[in-house]
Amino acid sequence: VPQFRGGGRAFGPVVRSHAHDLPKKVRALGLKHALSAKAQDGGLIVIENADLKDAKTKALLGHFSGLEITNALIIDGAEVNTGFAQAARNIPHIDVLPIQGINVYDILRRQKLVLTKAALDALEARFK
Repeated sequence: VPQFRGGGRAFGPVVRSHAHDLPKKVRALGLKHALSAKAQDGGLIVIENADLKDAKTKALLGHFSGLEITNALIIDGAEVNTGFAQAARNIPHIDVLPIQGINVYDILRRQKLVLTKAALDALEARFK
């Protein structure tokens, strides 16, 4: 108790969060602006799918060198192919996310945004 020597503090600090959440419409607008800014810069690439025959980083680097990708965020459909994700996780400056994980920070942090057809369809359905 605080009245005894070595006792506690009467009105000590209370741990709480003072963070503010953005409204859903503002978050959606930010995502739309990030996607349109990436499209205007020419940093948007659409591929058919994100699959690999063998989950090897060297094979994936060969595909990326053909597309001139060195710093990219790859967005796949609802499920990311595990072989593709395992091959890409060892490459620096390459991130692979499912469509549910798309966010403004990661889009603006990377130079290229690579979307699969499934991710593009999901984004169109989300913004309609």
